[in-house]
Amino acid sequence: MRPFLATCLGALCTAALTLPLAATAGAGAAPAAPHPARTDDLPGSTQSLPVGALGAAAPHTPDRDTTTGPAPQELGLPPRTVRPFSLLGVVWDDAAAELHGRVQVRTRANGSGDWSGWQDVQVHNDDAPDLGSAERHGSDVRGSTAPLWVGDSDAVQLRITPEHSDRARAVLPGGLRLELVDPGASPRGLRGARLDPPAPLSAEAAAASAANAGFAPLGATEIPALDQAASQGDIAAVDGPRPEQTFVGPRPRIVTRAGWGADEKLREKAFTYTKTVRAAFVHHSGSGNNYSCEEAPSLIRAMYRFHVKSNHWRDIGYNFLVDKCGTVYEGRAGGIAKPVMGAHTLGFNTDSTGVAVLGTFTDTEPAKPAVDAIARLTAWKLGLYNVDPRAMAQLLSGGGNRFAKGTKVSLHVISGHRDGFTTDCPGTHLYDKLAATRRAAATLQGR
Repeated sequence: MRPFLATCLGALCTAALTLPLAATAGAGAAPAAPHPARTDDLPGSTQSLPVGALGAAAPHTPDRDTTTGPAPQELGLPPRTVRPFSLLGVVWDDAAAELHGRVQVRTRANGSGDWSGWQDVQVHNDDAPDLGSAERHGSDVRGSTAPLWVGDSDAVQLRITPEHSDRARAVLPGGLRLELVDPGASPRGLRGARLDPPAPLSAEAAAASAANAGFAPLGATEIPALDQAASQGDIAAVDGPRPEQTFVGPRPRIVTRAGWGADEKLREKAFTYTKTVRAAFVHHSGSGNNYSCEEAPSLIRAMYRFHVKSNHWRDIGYNFLVDKCGTVYEGRAGGIAKPVMGAHTLGFNTDSTGVAVLGTFTDTEPAKPAVDAIARLTAWKLGLYNVDPRAMAQLLSGGGNRFAKGTKVSLHVISGHRDGFTTDCPGTHLYDKLAATRRAAATLQGR
């Protein structure tokens, strides 16, 4: 089967208006910096605000992880009113640079006047395109924190405290900016498996939908679940020789990109593929757990915009996403059954698929429906490529902080992100579920 190439008109939605500084107790009256004008009518927008010095050196307080010696100067933004947004993250110019420090934000609920407490932003965002991939070639991929979902907000305050010791002060990366993402309203007319009433598709949306031909009609908002017997026919969508015996798990219901409202004009036009799928890497999104299942499509739209417009990736990084209610969503465009090259596990994006559970599971248990959904999804996707979820896979590292480029690495077919990269992802509580997930996925395959 020949890959279908999509087309795209990339367009950046940025902030529109200069708005007054938020009135908060103890806040100064510094003027707000001007925002770039918005130049299009695409749903959603991104406000990109430069980060600056906050003044005097930061005082020593118990929550700042500092040691003895002169305190480092904080960077950030004073309290300010902005256009409404729901997700935020910090980016910087050099994708290879690391932010050694603590990033904290607080936000104001839209129209309420109520400010949140300070929240930590996950500093190390280890989900990224491979170093030698086309996604990085000739592009200005940025470094970034993980995105944080904060809900509908209209004001923000940021502080970045560099790591500090009595020997040296950390040097923060250059070009620090706070990105505030409005996911836009859900597209109208999403009813069940089709757009109702049917709406004309742009060329970009038609191409993304056509990549799933054979699974659902053009413009469908979901791909229906099938039982195990019927799912064996899905292997016809995969190139290559057919095995004598197939072990394809029952196909889960999958919400398509049209279903979560992807603006297909944001991404790059061409799909990118690897040769096969030999492993699945499980992630948490690092975006926090303060979302409802009804908000999951908005969270995914915001993450998509953050990955493309803030990080400068070609598309959303993950191949699939799963919310706390166990709903599976199509991620990067190119076809749910195909070996689409993602940007999820630096060094191991080739011949793998990336599954992100929306949330942060460092200190929180993942919901059982989400864990069950990982087993269902991997049983189906890996089964299409005749891969046993209990097996080990031999993968070639594309380079990273754990395995040098060119190193042959033996990893579980269903691995956590931390197995291929030195990171906390997918959080201890989700990582501890993966052994049971491998067994469950194999059982679903009929092994």
